[in-house]
Amino acid sequence: MLIKRKSADATRSRLNGLAAGLTSGVMDRRTFLARSGIAVAGAAAVGSLTLGAVRKAEAISAPQPGVPIIVRQNICTHCSVGCTVRAEVQNGVWTGQEPAWESPINRGTHCAKGASVREIVHGERRVKYPLKLVDGVWQKIGWDQAFNEIGDKMNAIRAKSGADSVYLLGSAKYTNEAAYLFRKFAAFWGTNNVDHQARICHSTTVAGVANTWGYGAQTNSYNDIRNSKTMVIMGGNPAEAHPVAMQHVLSGKEINRANMIVIDPRMTRTAAHATEYIRIRSGTDIAVLWGMLWHVFQNGWEDKEFLQNRVYGMDEVRKEVAKYTPDEVERISGATGAQLKRVAEMLAKQKPATLIWAMGQTQHTVGTANVRASCTLLLATGNVGSPGAGANIFRGHTNVQGATDLGLDVGNLPLYYGLVEGGWRHWARVWEVPYDYFVSRFDEVPAKAGRAARTAKQNMETSGLPSTRWFDATTLPAEQVDQKDNLKAMIVMGHGGNTIPRIPGAVEGLEKLELLVVGDPHPTNFISLGGRKNGTYILPICTSFECSGSRTASNRSLQWGEKIVEPIFESANDYWVIYKLAQKLGFAQEMFKNITMVKGKFGDEPEAESLLREINRGGWSTGYTGQSPERLKAHMANQGKFDIVTLRAPKELADIGGDYYGLPWPCWGKPEVRHPGTHILYNTNLAIKDGGGCFRPRFGLERNGETLLAQNSWPKDSPIQDGYPEFTYAIFQRLGWDADLTPAEKTQIETQGGANAGAVSWSNDLSGGIQRVCLDKGVSPFGNGKARAIAWNLPDPVPVHREPIYTPRPELVAKYPARADERTLRMPNLHTTYQKGAVDKGIARSFPIILTSGRIVEYEGGGEETRSNKWLAELQQDMFVEVNPREASARGIQDGQWVWVSGPEGGRARVKALVTERVGPGVAWMPFHFGGWYQGADQRGNYPAGTDPIVLGESVNTVTTYGYDPVTGMHEGKATLCQIAAA
Repeated sequence: MLIKRKSADATRSRLNGLAAGLTSGVMDRRTFLARSGIAVAGAAAVGSLTLGAVRKAEAISAPQPGVPIIVRQNICTHCSVGCTVRAEVQNGVWTGQEPAWESPINRGTHCAKGASVREIVHGERRVKYPLKLVDGVWQKIGWDQAFNEIGDKMNAIRAKSGADSVYLLGSAKYTNEAAYLFRKFAAFWGTNNVDHQARICHSTTVAGVANTWGYGAQTNSYNDIRNSKTMVIMGGNPAEAHPVAMQHVLSGKEINRANMIVIDPRMTRTAAHATEYIRIRSGTDIAVLWGMLWHVFQNGWEDKEFLQNRVYGMDEVRKEVAKYTPDEVERISGATGAQLKRVAEMLAKQKPATLIWAMGQTQHTVGTANVRASCTLLLATGNVGSPGAGANIFRGHTNVQGATDLGLDVGNLPLYYGLVEGGWRHWARVWEVPYDYFVSRFDEVPAKAGRAARTAKQNMETSGLPSTRWFDATTLPAEQVDQKDNLKAMIVMGHGGNTIPRIPGAVEGLEKLELLVVGDPHPTNFISLGGRKNGTYILPICTSFECSGSRTASNRSLQWGEKIVEPIFESANDYWVIYKLAQKLGFAQEMFKNITMVKGKFGDEPEAESLLREINRGGWSTGYTGQSPERLKAHMANQGKFDIVTLRAPKELADIGGDYYGLPWPCWGKPEVRHPGTHILYNTNLAIKDGGGCFRPRFGLERNGETLLAQNSWPKDSPIQDGYPEFTYAIFQRLGWDADLTPAEKTQIETQGGANAGAVSWSNDLSGGIQRVCLDKGVSPFGNGKARAIAWNLPDPVPVHREPIYTPRPELVAKYPARADERTLRMPNLHTTYQKGAVDKGIARSFPIILTSGRIVEYEGGGEETRSNKWLAELQQDMFVEVNPREASARGIQDGQWVWVSGPEGGRARVKALVTERVGPGVAWMPFHFGGWYQGADQRGNYPAGTDPIVLGESVNTVTTYGYDPVTGMHEGKATLCQIAAA
């Protein structure tokens, strides 16, 4: 399979031979397939290329002649592009699948993963019923027994160690409704220790982008890249990670003859399409970005009018950037001044220009700073807030954007309401539960190691533990963890264990847990690792195709997925499982008091539509209020009527007229207001009511005597032709706009606000009146501010280059050190201690190769689901490491042989060598989708019988090392060191 990844010549000629000789003429796709024989002969031919022990995949549940076909639509569960899957169902069985030709996102295409998703529903390796580990043996149990035993153990741990001792790890594969429900569950349980995959992929994006211009999300869309004239992809590989999105990138390149620059330590399959490729050392993003900005400032290419009107603090950035001369940047990163000057000039002059990134930028100890530097470069060149421009941030899982939006984050409530009292009171009002009830559910934290005690209220307003470090919270001395006690239990739903860094530490943590619950369609590495014998449960959760609900793609568009078939075996959906667990724990009546229950497979279960309506009732701050189930379903039913580039439907159409596809947030006001959604954030060329916007003044109104409000800049048709603050009822009263509120809206505001009704604002007005009137008046509900190039609330207000914790260049540490040791997110963060130790021990001499990681097209995320799919398992059967020929030759390593990859903290992985010049000398690369082996030992026997993935392999995170972003807890996944030797 490694040979196949290097060259597809044999495959290509074979398929060409199959296609040769087909008659020309006009025919539909079905006729073409039937006449060509590709459906049969093609599958057989590809199957004949199979290597290794994996047998040829065979089709199951073939379409049944004469049986009526019902077509249902859902969203592909892999990556965040949002491809629509059309499922053909006969007698309740999913028998056929097609990509949606009408979808403006995938337009009749799928990648390999998307094309094979039917298998995960039919999959033989699914968890079929609840299981319990007893003395190392898996036993089948019933759902009632599982809920009773899990609930009893949770309550026992709570009584002894507190609510914070139970960690709730949710999923980016949840629907929006399930993500919201799980965060709500955490609130009722009484903890902020609730997280999901965004912690390890784009938590730094959210923090960096939100702290620059207001919202932490992609500004434009995949489709809008078709408008770009310059595309810089830095730290992303969409050709493999987001293949369907890549068609929009390449269309933009061809249609506009656009510049396509790829900046990456590895010559990726995306870079093969670039007009210019720049190879850099991993971990030097800030130096490279500042190196480009140096040329912008040096040559006066900055967008002076844009900076004057819409940006604060660029002069402070200018002072820092002056240090990053071409020579210095080349010394740090390897990128030459001539190359960076060319790219800088393109960004500044050949506009619109977009900067695209993924985890190559985010998985660093300076991940938040990396993102802020990218945003600053876009601001300096005026490439924000217009078609073809902006930050196009390619996220990973199906609903990682939506799950983040809905609050699966240790520092937020749903829709980015903070953990401050006002945020809690808002959701208490939405849920119609007294605020004091939630205070009573949280632990008091005793004084520890000289740190003050925290009341329950203070603990409720304190961010939880990041998922990257859950195991540290089990193994560190209790006085080092800022909660009542260490972690004692984990409830893991839809999250792989092999994607979390420092797996040897995770193994130690797993052994210390008193309770581990894994809810998933397939067992994950949490099951295969750790050698647990008791206290572990597996709950068979159905796939997203077996339940209905909405998902939010990276471009902020929501799509409604229909339930395709009923959950198979004894599996159940997330809604029902969360409901039953809340019922066992005693708070279901309050938690679900306003949720409609419907008849499900095992009895009453929450209705997805009802959950979305509750989200709509509370999601004012982010504009999740206008996307009712009815509007989303109308979009799915009329996909072909939306323009492929603008994503807008013609205004004259019923139900969807004037809407942007998926009603991308913010979609202001109640559904009946019919805001079209916001395709491009911060676009002042459109009226607010038409999807326009401006920067959000969320950082105050002035600083150091300078205004933080926009100057001489406003959205189209605005009556206020300058900057202005957010709108409150008090401002409405001063302007006389309160007269435009309906009596019902005014009553709600005044009742809600009581003696302080003037403080009721656009973000917490449950009547929706403030947003409605703002739209009618043509003003942005959240105000009109400046983006900021300096974030004074973050550790490095202006980003500075810092060497990775395990740097290959110890001579640079004195000038570019890691941050000093500090406490972040409830635990010590020992940046300097680890970096100094590595330098003092000469780690770079013993481990001279930079190790980075990424995705391959065949698998997704932790990989258990895709590695259990027989169609995908054929394509990549071995975990591997890419190693440069020079490094291989020096070590006597041949292509395809087994090698050991060892890390400086003791972890090592046995994998196959792929000798290639895709990586430069001194660099190695590994995919992160594998698991089931641990340091050379096969763990297949730890899975319940029949549920082990077809393909197993080592996890790259067995080798990754210490290092965490101080803002988010993001791990240093892209810049550690390793050594490679023949096995």
